[in-house]
Amino acid sequence: MKHINPVKPLSLQQNISWSLLGNAVYSVCQWGILMVLAKRGSALMVGQFALSLAITAPVYMFSNLQLRVVQATDARNQYAFGHYLGLRVLTVTASLLIIGLIIMAGDYQGNTAWVILWVGLAKGFESFSDIVFGLLQKHECMNRVAVSLLFKGPLTLLVVVLALWTTGSIVAAVMGLALVWLLLLLGYDLVNARQFSRIQPVLELRKLRPLILISLPLGVVMMFISLNTNIPRYFIEGKIGTEELGYFAALTYVTVAGAVMIDALERSAAPRLAKYYSGGLFKDFRALLLKLVLSGLALGVAGLVVVLLFGPKILTILYQPGYAAYAHVFALIMVGSGLGYMASFFGCAMTAARCFKIQPFLHALIVLVSVLSSAVLIPLKGLEGAAYVLIITMSLQLAGSFLISGYLLRRAARQPEGTSIDGQREGSCEPV
Repeated sequence: MKHINPVKPLSLQQNISWSLLGNAVYSVCQWGILMVLAKRGSALMVGQFALSLAITAPVYMFSNLQLRVVQATDARNQYAFGHYLGLRVLTVTASLLIIGLIIMAGDYQGNTAWVILWVGLAKGFESFSDIVFGLLQKHECMNRVAVSLLFKGPLTLLVVVLALWTTGSIVAAVMGLALVWLLLLLGYDLVNARQFSRIQPVLELRKLRPLILISLPLGVVMMFISLNTNIPRYFIEGKIGTEELGYFAALTYVTVAGAVMIDALERSAAPRLAKYYSGGLFKDFRALLLKLVLSGLALGVAGLVVVLLFGPKILTILYQPGYAAYAHVFALIMVGSGLGYMASFFGCAMTAARCFKIQPFLHALIVLVSVLSSAVLIPLKGLEGAAYVLIITMSLQLAGSFLISGYLLRRAARQPEGTSIDGQREGSCEPV
């Protein structure tokens, strides 16, 4: 058996810095793709791309089962990397089949169908990179994740720009995107994984069953979160049109700047939160969670102030003058995003505490509210109504995750500091 040399983990500050760098560059490049589609193409192209993401994202959010986070927070090493990789092979295969069925059932044709198909394939490649990132995250080596993203973002943007410049086809652009993600997976991500573990997927369902049972609630949660994001987009596309969906997608993607910082903080802090909670270091757990939530609040307020002052100018510079007419919608979207930033950290705390089973119920309620409010507000108020839906659902998510996290902290307060909670039922918020 090949010997695997141990790799020294980075400090929390180093991991956060690398995560911020990698996620910032990658997200700016993703944003750049949307800008190129808006400037070189049309709002219809932006809408087609947004629709492909709205269709494929819930499928992969569910099938990924949030294995990256489960793996990164597996402080007791209950499962090997081969288990996570094997389960990911099965779920990606199932996801591609489901996306194909959605294309046929939805009667999508022409460029729209091809864009959905190629984006679905690209997300399959991304899903395998994601499981490698979980391995690197577990070993607190976020610099390697960041380098992958530093390659991925600029290369993807370059290929999309060249494809649109030479062909004017969004289909050619997403084909190039998929090719870049495949080459990066094979040429960099899997090479990194071999330094930490054997690349040997376990494909026996009997061995994967316990992992499926643990991670399934999180898969349901992520599907609900994705649906919550995309349900307003389904209503916009169905009630108003694909072009209007393009405008809404462009507005919401501006908030990616804040989401990048939140994601970097969350992914870097998750293993540390898990170690604090499982090791009984409850004061450290509470202190770190408080810092994260306050950072989310500060970021949300800062973003809203910037949009209120410079919203129309920002939209004109980033896209085209026609987008500035939606500046009031832009401000409402920023309010919802700020609420979501804080809710995200409470969700991270719940996952770090291995509190999985209650989360699907919370997010099922949020999805139900999203459907009902979208059905009422979007036909009445258009894109402004969609922004109000975002505020309503993010408020509910923040309130629910706060209450559950508060329960975890109150229970932890009854435990002597330093007392391990290894006796907690896996996936449950309750002790044995």
